[in-house]
Amino acid sequence: MADLRTRERANLPDGAFAYIDSTGRRRLPIHDEPHVRNALARFNRVLFEDDAARDRARTRLLKAAKKHGIVPVGFIDGQIRPKLPSGQLTLLFADIEGSSTLLAELDDRYGALLNAVRRIERAAVRAGAGHEVDARADEYFAVFRQAAAAVEAADAIQRAMAAHAWPDGRSVRVRIGLHTGRPTLTATGYQGMSVNAASRLCSCGHGGQVLLSRSVRAALGDASPYELRHLGSYRLRGIPDEHDIYQLVAPDLLDDFPPLRVDAIGEPGYRLPHRGGQP
Repeated sequence: MADLRTRERANLPDGAFAYIDSTGRRRLPIHDEPHVRNALARFNRVLFEDDAARDRARTRLLKAAKKHGIVPVGFIDGQIRPKLPSGQLTLLFADIEGSSTLLAELDDRYGALLNAVRRIERAAVRAGAGHEVDARADEYFAVFRQAAAAVEAADAIQRAMAAHAWPDGRSVRVRIGLHTGRPTLTATGYQGMSVNAASRLCSCGHGGQVLLSRSVRAALGDASPYELRHLGSYRLRGIPDEHDIYQLVAPDLLDDFPPLRVDAIGEPGYRLPHRGGQP
């Protein structure tokens, strides 16, 4: 399929595109059958500004497919929600520190802040060939086939968060937890102890901090270029084994944090949200 020439593209109405971002840039032309098929194939490679924009583009694209008699076989599960990997994976959980306070203070401006955080997270995950699993409220969940790629993504997220100009000069930070394991793949995502461990590990940290489990350290291997600081061994609530917890240390990342958010018996002060896995 030939690319649209600049003049041809300019002459198309806005309705001929599945996605128009907030700057007016028009993406995914859907004015004829070849371009609809191309848009179906490329949909998941587009970095949308937020989930609402993604949903609007999906609706437009599916309407265009129907108009041109195209049956988008596998599109919903294959392109919009790519097939998730199985086997040994490194799980990344991130959540926004102090999100309730930010919501109360920013009110209707909080949505724009959350969208900016999502763009940062998704850009880093995509650059590391990771897979987004879930994004709800202030939480984000992704998986990686390679532990090193997950660590690199976590590093990239924290750097981008620190460099971003947040509303009213605020300091907006996310805490990140990484754990390597073999979660059970289901029709809606993942379940199992690995998911619980990664989420609880994330909850132990502070904004700007990246925490890693012993399994991530082992997956990185002895030749890993990353500096990991051992913070101690803890028993996470609901997890049978103790976990050695490490902190990623890297240039330009925050380094001095309060003690981990655990109580006197080594359990995190956090209730894991239900994700379709073990309670």
